[in-house]
Amino acid sequence: MDGIDIDETLVRSLLREQHPDLADLALRVVDGGWDNRMWRLGEDLAVRLPRTPHAPSLLRKEQRWLPSVTAGLPLPVPVPVRVGEPSERFPWTWTVTRWVDGEPADRAPVTDPASAAVLAGFLRTLHRTAPDEAPFSANRGVALEVVQDDLYDWLPVLADGDFGGDLPSDETAAAVTDVWEEAVAAPAWKGAPVWLHGDLHPANVLVSGGGLCGVIDFGDMCAGDPATDLSAAWLLLPAGSAARFFDAYADADDATIQRARGWAALRALSLIGIGQAGDRGRPGGKPTWKPAGWSALNRVLAPQ
Repeated sequence: MDGIDIDETLVRSLLREQHPDLADLALRVVDGGWDNRMWRLGEDLAVRLPRTPHAPSLLRKEQRWLPSVTAGLPLPVPVPVRVGEPSERFPWTWTVTRWVDGEPADRAPVTDPASAAVLAGFLRTLHRTAPDEAPFSANRGVALEVVQDDLYDWLPVLADGDFGGDLPSDETAAAVTDVWEEAVAAPAWKGAPVWLHGDLHPANVLVSGGGLCGVIDFGDMCAGDPATDLSAAWLLLPAGSAARFFDAYADADDATIQRARGWAALRALSLIGIGQAGDRGRPGGKPTWKPAGWSALNRVLAPQ
């Protein structure tokens, strides 16, 4: 956050002030997500402090909902175990969570075909009907028409020179548009809103030995159409795994699969665009997202 040096000294002082039984555990900084700085605390815990203006509200949402929503999930997740309250030292909430081992998939892609069934089991368990008071999102779990402008805003990244697809950039753009239009034309979700992770892209899942081993960063969790999460069939899994994933998930009709493929096209484009920003040293850009985005887009555009 502006004007505050979020360093080990601050983290240690916050722990001593609010959770003194944890304050003497080893601390080491690790690469956090988009919205939070993160330290590993001892062997089993992590400390997350917000570094963007909207991050505190995302942490509050995780603190409120994650312990109950993630109960029984078949993969490790960073469940909050302690809450840090605003204070004179740091005027926003912060969190101590369970540590989840593994390497982010934007650095170590999922290569084990068995991960299709693992991911399907995780999402089948997560996608329970959400209560009326569950949070909703303006751009996750919604009808594709709501985010259509985002798709067309990202399409120009395909003409930015260093593209990694199997087609020329103009043909790739046309193919993406076809996938998107088919997805928009698919019947809308008619079921009750279900719990969603909301942001299942490669940087938010963890890998060990090529296999999916953890899911992190639930800041965008919300209720809505499961197609948003089911886009992970193309965003995360090895080529040719989508059919195996949907067979294992066993609760997605053809319309839902079409909508999920549209979401995957949109998210792949955004990964490419954000990665290109990182290549040029722009704030917020992550260079590892560009190849992950291209790989995902190639899977989306491959014959289904």
